[in-house]
Amino acid sequence: MQKKNIHFLTQAAMIAALYVVLTFIANAFGLANYAVQVRFSEALTILPIFTTAGIPGLFIGCIISNVLTGCALPDIIFGSIATLIGAFGTYKLKSNRFLAVLPPIIANAVIVPLVLKYAYGIEPLWFSFVTVTAGEIISCGVLGLILVAVLNKYKTQIFGTV
Repeated sequence: MQKKNIHFLTQAAMIAALYVVLTFIANAFGLANYAVQVRFSEALTILPIFTTAGIPGLFIGCIISNVLTGCALPDIIFGSIATLIGAFGTYKLKSNRFLAVLPPIIANAVIVPLVLKYAYGIEPLWFSFVTVTAGEIISCGVLGLILVAVLNKYKTQIFGTV
């Protein structure tokens, strides 16, 4: 039992760390925050397909990323909750990888534009809906599906028993 808990915590910590690093890379290109965002780290939202450790790992990684990139408090809270909802939804739909990418896209497309409006005053709201949704489709839909195809070959070596 102890070995299983350590394995879970290690995976969650590694996923959180990867999320932070990838967010910082996107941030260096001005793509991590505000109306036009393509967080490469959001591709990791497919990881709950392989391990439940992806759920807390993504949530904690998003919180840390949002704090360290200087996001407003509502963004730290609700942006991270959007990632948590997306990760949990991905886990629930893990039997179909094409459907599994939809929860993070939908959660972020609905929540983040509202955060952008009320936390940062970014208008018009419809523009944020379009840009955030497009960014999530790129990150989760395209990059996430590529990542799941690559990881699927090595899932037992990387994640253990799946």
